[in-house]
This record gives sequence, structure tokens and C-alpha cells, in this order.
Amino acid sequence: MIPVLDFNRFSSGTDRDGFVADLGAAARGPGFFLLTGHGIDPALQAGVLAQADAFFGLPLAEKEKVSILKTPHYRGWAHDGLESLDETSGQKDRKESFNIGYDMDPVDPRVLAGEPFRGVNQWPELPGFRDTMLAYYDAALALGVRLCRAIALDLSLPEDHFDTMFHEPLAALRVLHYPPATGAAGEIGAGAHSDYGVVTLLLTDGEPGLQVQPRGGDWIDVPHVQGAYVVNIGDCLMRWTNDIYVSTPHRVLRPKRQRRSVAMFVEANPDVIVAALPGTGAPKYAPIRAADYLQSRLDATYTETVGG
Repeated sequence: MIPVLDFNRFSSGTDRDGFVADLGAAARGPGFFLLTGHGIDPALQAGVLAQADAFFGLPLAEKEKVSILKTPHYRGWAHDGLESLDETSGQKDRKESFNIGYDMDPVDPRVLAGEPFRGVNQWPELPGFRDTMLAYYDAALALGVRLCRAIALDLSLPEDHFDTMFHEPLAALRVLHYPPATGAAGEIGAGAHSDYGVVTLLLTDGEPGLQVQPRGGDWIDVPHVQGAYVVNIGDCLMRWTNDIYVSTPHRVLRPKRQRRSVAMFVEANPDVIVAALPGTGAPKYAPIRAADYLQSRLDATYTETVGG
């Protein structure tokens, strides 16, 4: 059972303790929940889906101009089959996507020095695409940071514990397009995997396909609630909480019709040290920089070398 949580209970102050308790139960149990009352404008949600449709409808030659293979910073278009999220099977995912990272000035010293994940975004020549994506990135990141305040309270930490850890984050916005299934044996939209970061905020178009496998259980369909976010705990937060929270495997089956989704992967700043949080017991994992942990996970995902 994947619970539906109304974030307005927390943000309005009407039932903060109850929301925190429900979030904690979801994070320790299925690792997934649906979030309503989040405050992100439905018009912005519709706008980002419309811009995604416009991009994925471009000719192949136009999309290749902003290929993720042209930059070492994981920004731009990833072609169908480029990723293999199920690291055990090596089965290629049947989807395409476009990634946006934290927007940086081309003359920023970190960009000029070629620091990992400190590159510039690639943008297609589509009116309104850049502005819409950046507006959505900012709104979704802000929601993720507010959600981390409830997470901090659930873990008996000061409410602002995570506040300073997301001002120049590794967070990535990804719009995805899954073409309809062809009927070939073994097709998968996205192979079984767990997400790498802190939390993921996923907006879907209602087309079925997303499934979750609770620990020790069978695959179950994730329900659709119009305008709500599918939120899941990422591996980094599971590690950070010393395995108190659960990062749950999920996958996307090939849809009967095209499927679109928008994922905001909320990640910390590159130099944040991920170590067992206070009160979580004896550490099960060695401390690691957020950027180093993310890089280790990405290296196992791509079927071709990402780089300039």
C-alpha cells in the first residue's frame, strides 16, 4: 500500500506532527508515497510536460545537437537505449530523456576548471524551453528542501538540519519519454533499480507503467493521483539514515501508449559528507562526498561513455 500524504498539513501548520509521523512510516516501510498539497502551480506542471513533448518531437538531428554524450556533466538528451538501470541484467532501457542540472554561469571558476557536475546546461532551440525548465527546477528543488525539513524532524534532528546542504546541489531535473511497446519479448521502459539521491519527486501523465517492489513483496502498480507527486527515498538518504529509511526497487514497464514523466532528483551539494546522521546508531557505511557517491552510481548506469 502506497500512502497519500497531504503536504499542506505540514506547511500550513495544521498537523505538522501527524504529517511527520506519516512520512516517517512511509520512509521506513514502502519507501514511496504520493504527495498532494505541495503548492507547485498546475500550470507550471502542464508547461513542463508540454515543453518535453515539443523537445521529444524534434527531428533526431536536432536532439543530437544537445546529446548528453557531448559533455561529461550528464546534461542534455539521452537517446533510447543509452541507459541500463537494471545493473544485474544489463538490459537496455527503452526510453529517451533530457537532463537539466543546477544552472551555472559559463565563466564560473568551477565550470572553467572542469569540476565534476559543475558544467553548463545544454539547451535546444525551442521557444520557452529553457525558462520553463529552470522555473520548474527551482520550484521542485524548493519543495524537496521543504520536505527535508519534515524528514529532519522525523529523525529527531533540528528542522533546519539540511537547509544549507542544497544551495548549489547535484540535483537533476529529467524529463522522460517512453514510446509505446512494440510487443517484442523482454522489453522494459526502465529496468528495476533504486534511485541514487536523497528523494525523487516524480510527476507522471497518468499512463500506467510504474511499479514498486516493497522489500520481500511482489511488484505493485503505483496509483495515479492527478497533480500529485510520486515521492521515493533514494539510496543516498538510505545510507545517510544508516538504513533506517528504505530505498525501494522500482521499474517502468513498456506502456501501451506513449508515457511521459518528469523526475526531480533531489541531491545535496557536491561536497556534503554523507555519514550516519546523529542518533541513527553505529555507522554501517564509511563517510563519502555526495559527488563521489553519485559518480559511482552513474558509472554503472550508462551503456556508452558520457563525456566531451
